[in-house]
Amino acid sequence: MSSKKAEGSSSPATRRDPYEVLSVSRTASDQEIKSSYRKLALKYHPDKNANNPDASELFKEVAYSYSILSDPDKRRQYDNAGFEALDADGMDMEIDLSNLGTVNTMFAALFSKLGVPIKTSVSANVLEEAMNGTVTVRPLPIGTSVSGKVEKQCAHFFGVTISEQQAESGVVVRVTSAAQSKFKLLYFEQDSSGGYGLALQEESEKTGKVTSAGMYFLHFQVYRMDSTINALAVAKDPESAFFKRLEGLQPCEVSELKAGTHIFAVYGDNFFKTASYTIEALCAKTYEDTTESLKEIEAQILRKRNDLRLFETEYRKALARFQEVTNRYTQEKQTVDELLKQRDSIHSSFSVVKTPSGSNLSNGSSSKAQGDESKGDGDSVGEEGGSESRDKSKRKWFNLNLKGSDKKVG
Repeated sequence: MSSKKAEGSSSPATRRDPYEVLSVSRTASDQEIKSSYRKLALKYHPDKNANNPDASELFKEVAYSYSILSDPDKRRQYDNAGFEALDADGMDMEIDLSNLGTVNTMFAALFSKLGVPIKTSVSANVLEEAMNGTVTVRPLPIGTSVSGKVEKQCAHFFGVTISEQQAESGVVVRVTSAAQSKFKLLYFEQDSSGGYGLALQEESEKTGKVTSAGMYFLHFQVYRMDSTINALAVAKDPESAFFKRLEGLQPCEVSELKAGTHIFAVYGDNFFKTASYTIEALCAKTYEDTTESLKEIEAQILRKRNDLRLFETEYRKALARFQEVTNRYTQEKQTVDELLKQRDSIHSSFSVVKTPSGSNLSNGSSSKAQGDESKGDGDSVGEEGGSESRDKSKRKWFNLNLKGSDKKVG
């Protein structure tokens, strides 16, 4: 919902000093930075520079520089330590699809259907007409609603006039679409020249059977959930999805409105057709209990976000320790298995009879050689002993055959 989300940002390969890019001094006020950004963003907007390829990069550089200087924390970090103090990967990246051809537009729409949040920038024509003050503004009284259909990359402007009492109580502006159209809710601040500069924008999100977007000016810091930050964080580290869920909670730059007329617009963000919508402005006076509940819940969420940041550190240390002991478990198991295997092998050596190393059962020559050797040993005992042994052997073999023959005869 912040103006730094209005145009889109990315981190250029070669980064120049943001103050130099926006042509402001280091002591420039927020208003000076915002004013310079609006002029440069409109000057280099791709819609106005179709034949200038350098304009797109300059447009991104301007948006990237503004995303730093418009955020008090990022600006302070940059002033103290330069770009190294910033986590560029965690910064939003929005894509200007307002002037793409059919193929690229369908490609972007496909990614949106797959759940990948792709933000589009507001058309340069709409921004220029607003800055020149040439837009048609329709009245939107507090407590009333207006329905309509807005063409793609076009906007319907509304003037919400609030009294001192209503401003003191707080104001809510919301837009819904029963047709689930894709749109943006825009808030413009009036310049001294009479034109309107885009200050805040809110993307429509699907809630139940409708799409909706709302802006809350309740005199206390209100936050919006930026799903793009969550998606980028999860894509970078899927395991951190839970811890990054609340990181998308971003503070809105404007928390209250003064008495007078304020300009809002419904921007058609559908790629192929008109966006149907109903816009209404409400005084928070009749929603005091709801407002207090919102204040308390958001405070709890912020505390929980800080708790999760600390818990993530603790969790990752425990996870690393778990991985360490898991790896050791695997190693120890392998070691024990190997030792038991060696033990079984040694036990087997005692119970299994080993064949002499010189034997070869598949070749009869070794057995025969041993038989001949034994025969030679018998002869060395004495000729008579050797002959007798041979006679007994022959006689035994001869008697066995005869006995077998007698059985056959009988």
